[in-house]
Amino acid sequence: MRILRSIEDNAASSGIKVVDCPVHDGPEIRAAIGAFDGEPGTGLVVLPDPIFAPYRSLIFEMVAKQHHPTIYPLRSDAQAGGLLSYGINILDQLRRSAFYVDQILKGARPGDLPVQAPTKFELVINLKTAKALGLDVPQTLLARADEVIE
Repeated sequence: MRILRSIEDNAASSGIKVVDCPVHDGPEIRAAIGAFDGEPGTGLVVLPDPIFAPYRSLIFEMVAKQHHPTIYPLRSDAQAGGLLSYGINILDQLRRSAFYVDQILKGARPGDLPVQAPTKFELVINLKTAKALGLDVPQTLLARADEVIE
């Protein structure tokens, strides 16, 4: 996965060790997160994968109990109590999809339409969660955030 490779490359240049924990269900998620219980200096990155949707509450519960700072892919995850989210702006994607609907209704073949990659990404920081984890969020990061939850 391209996202994981990017994380690994950037982490290596910063001296951070990345542990890939592929999971497929609740017990595997529980085991993967539980393996880091009590380990100082650990954090979790939840990748943008639909596999995590049904286990969202389990992930929230475990990382809160174990005090793992966690980065999520969706704004709604930070709004629900996650430390921060960084990912595509879903509303922008939905707005942009109107172009495809319009073109198809006018007779265009879907296979002939250009593929568009996301262009807007958003950073949401939950300061309540940061405080609960005992973290100080640098002002430079707060200044870059699209939304700060206090």
